[in-house]
Amino acid sequence: MKIILKSKKLLYIPLLIIMIISVLTMYNSKFINSMYSNYIYKQILWYLIFFSIIILFPKSKRLFKYSLLIYIINVALLILVLFLGTEVNGSRAWFSFKGISFQPSEFMKLSYSLYLTKICSDYKYISFKSEILFLLKILFIFLIPSILIFLEPDTGAIIFLLIITISILAMIDIKKRWFVLIFMIILILLLSFLYLYYLKRDLLIKLIGTSFFYRMDRIINFKNNMQLENSLISIGNANIFRFKHPSIYIPESATDFAFSLFVNTFGLISTCILLICYLLIDIFFISMVHNKKDKTIRIFTNSFISCFIFNQIYNIAMNIGLLPIMGIPLPLLSYGGSSLIVTGFYMAIILKFNNT
Repeated sequence: MKIILKSKKLLYIPLLIIMIISVLTMYNSKFINSMYSNYIYKQILWYLIFFSIIILFPKSKRLFKYSLLIYIINVALLILVLFLGTEVNGSRAWFSFKGISFQPSEFMKLSYSLYLTKICSDYKYISFKSEILFLLKILFIFLIPSILIFLEPDTGAIIFLLIITISILAMIDIKKRWFVLIFMIILILLLSFLYLYYLKRDLLIKLIGTSFFYRMDRIINFKNNMQLENSLISIGNANIFRFKHPSIYIPESATDFAFSLFVNTFGLISTCILLICYLLIDIFFISMVHNKKDKTIRIFTNSFISCFIFNQIYNIAMNIGLLPIMGIPLPLLSYGGSSLIVTGFYMAIILKFNNT
């Protein structure tokens, strides 16, 4: 870890390798679906913006100072997208203009991290009552974007907001009993849902509605899915190390299933290189959480790396059939301007305050 921390330039090596891999993957995606034919050019553009943000971003804490305003603006965008957004795959989560899409829920991760970091970095335990009021405030801040994102719907983004909340609270002086309580509430809700789903299905439909029920039904029965079957076949047909054009159709091959496409076309050794690059990036930012003296940046970094690692694990596990299929692309590899730009801002803010 100390070796990695000696120079920020060492971070750029795995980032550049993943960029090349991503662009090549976008090139191959056009052989699966012709609508992806211009994704290679757009992904190059997004990566140019990504690196520009990291290199040119000023060293200033004004983002934290104005984090409430940024959060409110993002909430307003989440409201507007429900009425003016473009519907894609049954989800109204994007603003589209001349072929360029903008996803407010993706930017809410950054806005929420900034605002929650600002609030929590100033928190000090005074009394049990003050702690309860503080947690109720956090809950309120969490529920506003979560409800709006749920209406889109975008289940994956809500999970990320929950991860951000827990990762930030874990860095401050909060009693451990609250984490046990959060875990128990989630567990009770999950078990209650499964009980109703398997034994009282009619009652569950009345409670949550037909639309939401079928969304959950697709998640629970993810094994019976053509996307997953083709993903597993494409990975199973991969060579050890040899480039080839895609051998099977993979839905969402440029986004959610970009990992399967890459494995299929570039082989297992290239996949190991990709995973090593992710590991190096993870170690770099994990070490910053433990070595950074500035509490605000430590908290913010922890929120980023928690989401970043979860994103990797979930997407890869989803591609190989270990977890349900949700709209969670692989960071840096999958196509997406919103995701790359948000990741660029996260990294830029952290790197600008790294004094190692």
